[in-house]
Amino acid sequence: MTDQPELKTIGLTPAIYCADQPLFHVTRGVPLGDALAMASDFLFLAKKLNEDAAYATDTDRHSWAAHYLTAMSKAVVDDAVKVLTRDRKVAPMSKQAAEAEE
Repeated sequence: MTDQPELKTIGLTPAIYCADQPLFHVTRGVPLGDALAMASDFLFLAKKLNEDAAYATDTDRHSWAAHYLTAMSKAVVDDAVKVLTRDRKVAPMSKQAAEAEE
C-alpha cells in the first residue's frame, strides 16, 4: 500500500469582488477535508440565515450575511474541485472506441 500525499487547497479561487477585483481568495495549503468541512459549516449557517430572512421583513441583514457565507463556500468548493481535477488528462482514445467512431 502506498502513501498518498494529503490533498490541499491550491488557493487559486477568488471570492467576493470589490471594484472588479477579488477581495478574498481561498488560502493555499489547507487540507482539503478541513476546507470542505468549513464550507459545509458556512452553508449550514447560510441556510439558517436564509430561514430567518424569510420571516424578518424589517431588515435584509440576514440575507446579506447568507450571501457572503454562500460566496465563500462556493470559492472553497470550487478550489477543491480544481485540486481534484487538476491531474486529469484527456485519456487517449482506446482502440475499440476509435473503431466504434469510424
